[in-house]
Amino acid sequence: MKKPSRDTISRMSLYLRALQELSQTQASPTISSLGLSRELNISPDQLRRDLWYFGQFGRRGVGYSIDSLKNKISEILGLNKRWNVCICGMGNLGSALLAYKGFKEQNLNISACFDADPKKIYKKKGGITIYPLEDMKKIIRSSRIEIAIIAAPVNAAQTIVDRLVSCDIKAILNFAPVKLVVPPKVKLRNVDLSTELFNLTYFLSQP
Repeated sequence: MKKPSRDTISRMSLYLRALQELSQTQASPTISSLGLSRELNISPDQLRRDLWYFGQFGRRGVGYSIDSLKNKISEILGLNKRWNVCICGMGNLGSALLAYKGFKEQNLNISACFDADPKKIYKKKGGITIYPLEDMKKIIRSSRIEIAIIAAPVNAAQTIVDRLVSCDIKAILNFAPVKLVVPPKVKLRNVDLSTELFNLTYFLSQP
């Protein structure tokens, strides 16, 4: 069976968010593909194609059970278990990510933070201890951390990634605007805020 694309997986997370909101606000326990697609401004055909990768959902003439589809997508995205996560780099961005409450709501548990600044290490922020990079292997293994977030400066990012790889980290979300090198066994996703803003400025500058 053909594997879903990254775009499909990204849309699945949007479907999940919409379903979570609908479960709190909509009186009806079901929603049609048209209704759900309108919530996200996509076509019903696109919604059905995305869901097709993972099985049969909904009933003709009835639609989708909001709670059932929400739970199934959570399972597909691996959010039916808790994932331990660390943040590397506790500057403004790292601190903002640590303060984001949405991670815990989705079973993403920030277990530890790391930084190279001696003024920050072994202090707590938001109830989470900030450790030196030298403690990375010990803390990652003892806390069973599988996902790392890079919020460090560009010149430190690759060194930190190399340390993470040696600690058997399985997935990395990188916010540093730099190309990182990881082995094939490690999943890497990049979030370049500047590039996203450049996309917006391009469209705004068009006549």
